[in-house]
Amino acid sequence: MNEPRKRVALVTGASSGIGKATAQALAQDGYVVYPVARRVEIMDDLKRLGCIPIKMDVTKEEDVVAVVDQITRDHGGVDILVNNAGLSVYGSVEETDIDTARYQFDVNFFGLGRLTQLVLPHMRGQGWGKIVNVSSGEGKVHAPLAAWYVSSKFALEGFSDCLRAETAPFGIDVVIVRPGAIDTEITGGFIEPLLETSGSGPYGATARMMAAWFRNMSAEKGTASPPGVIAEVIAGAIRARRPRTRYAAGVGVRPAIFFRRILSDRMFDRFIVRFLG
Repeated sequence: MNEPRKRVALVTGASSGIGKATAQALAQDGYVVYPVARRVEIMDDLKRLGCIPIKMDVTKEEDVVAVVDQITRDHGGVDILVNNAGLSVYGSVEETDIDTARYQFDVNFFGLGRLTQLVLPHMRGQGWGKIVNVSSGEGKVHAPLAAWYVSSKFALEGFSDCLRAETAPFGIDVVIVRPGAIDTEITGGFIEPLLETSGSGPYGATARMMAAWFRNMSAEKGTASPPGVIAEVIAGAIRARRPRTRYAAGVGVRPAIFFRRILSDRMFDRFIVRFLG
């Protein structure tokens, strides 16, 4: 008898942080895992686990199409999609270059949406699939100098809700995961761009306050969670026969969402500034 076909998982943004930890967790769970990222050269550890790393830029149509075509040829199609690739652009609305803002949406929203389009026919045809969209606590709450990033995550959450309703009749689960403060290289990477954009202008005091908060994010200090916390949430949602539509994990995210729900807009504005400070 032929052995049953293994489920195939595609994980974006898998060269580090949440994406790499998720690829590791899914490989340990026995899935065929394709981790993709622009920096394929730093995914040799995933290859040793049996993963199949591929170079892919989620904003490039030719890359996205080529990856899905390769997986379809080699393993029949993508059964599980983890949309984790993301970019964080911080700075005031006024001072952020509009091309930078557009690129934020290309990575966090339109690239994700295009990849989702390409994997849906296979999932729909077989009557089963799981799509996990990694949002953020800021997909529910807002913060100063985060408008371009927050709006991309708000858009992702609306997209996910609509997609869930569309695809449920075909046996496809769409899950949103909202990480809180996570200790990854990405966190440190947007401090200097934030200060370059808004650190010395009219929004400088707020920018410096936010930069100090980001610098304090560390798993060792307990002010951030390690990426594995989110990877386990993602893996658990994939294992679940009927996963929840939303998960939140990581330092600070649940209190922030709770206070956003119970406070008025202006009260929450004051709360979030005091929290950051």
